[in-house]
Amino acid sequence: MKKLNLVMIVKNEERCLARCLKSVKDLVDDMIIVDTGSEDATKQIAVSFGAKIYDYAWKNDFSDARNFALSKSDSDWNLILDADEYLVQGRRSDISKLLDRVDLLGAIQIKNAYMDNGELSYGIDYTTRIIPKGIYYYGKIHEQVDSGLSRIPVPLIFEHDGYLMPNKPERNLPILLEELNNNPNDSYFLYQVASTLVNMNRHKEAMTYFEDFYNSVRKSDNFYRKGLIKYIYALIEIENFEKALKIVDEVNPDLQKYADFNFLCGIFYVKLILSDIVKYQNYLPLIEKSYLKCIEIGEVPQHQGVYGCGSFKAAYNLGAWYEAAGNLDMAKKYYELSACPAVSSIESLL
Repeated sequence: MKKLNLVMIVKNEERCLARCLKSVKDLVDDMIIVDTGSEDATKQIAVSFGAKIYDYAWKNDFSDARNFALSKSDSDWNLILDADEYLVQGRRSDISKLLDRVDLLGAIQIKNAYMDNGELSYGIDYTTRIIPKGIYYYGKIHEQVDSGLSRIPVPLIFEHDGYLMPNKPERNLPILLEELNNNPNDSYFLYQVASTLVNMNRHKEAMTYFEDFYNSVRKSDNFYRKGLIKYIYALIEIENFEKALKIVDEVNPDLQKYADFNFLCGIFYVKLILSDIVKYQNYLPLIEKSYLKCIEIGEVPQHQGVYGCGSFKAAYNLGAWYEAAGNLDMAKKYYELSACPAVSSIESLL
């Protein structure tokens, strides 16, 4: 039987480490935890779960730390997690077929919690986290698996609440800028720098990086869609609607099959029309069309993106659109479909 180890790097994770380790204790054979300088109870918590603990002097390089941790693992396979991630669905038997192979990588589903305009939202990602012995990482930050092996999704679902914690963008930006300085034409680091600046509400500063990203990214890159969507949202934020319209039109053939792109289009056309009703009134039908397309596509986890764009979020926005248009029957239908409290707001009107 093939052996699977949990491999982690941690620092000051007493808030969430026990939750993570408890969730996977029946999934893995051993736990390898590398501590990069904790000053809280992190190491004691790890010891209480029987983990093997190693110390590592932090070098501002996430790949170096992960690779050090991987070097301490004696297993056939390694599950790579962060302390703020935890298993919510799946068992060892669900990945037994993968563990019998040596020529694949396993991608787990991660449900990322984050705040969006004061509301809790979730993004869905499939991330390569189950890797065979001998596979390592590269990149000082937002490190990536250094392997040409194909990856397959596995039925393990994790939740992640780290984006709800403060100060991560401020920590990450200097390392990202250093990586970009060493690789000035790398579309991945251009995207990550731009995205980090957006997360810091520095949208105008992000534009140069987004533009260079847009001119260099390949359609085959796994961050292509996510980067373009974030770019367009940033353009909306700074009210550069003409540039956003140009990009939406250019990428529409590639992205129209994705719910999160159509959801973005629905939001964009509303903002565009409100910026100049006379000039852009011909785009009015595209608002309804965009949200209906979202619901037609539905929630497709393999597409990743923001949870709800193919269901309740799109249905709610359709309800609001129909209510504004005076079509109260349709408004009620989609408010109910969204399972949203807004239903009660129009009951008296019908």
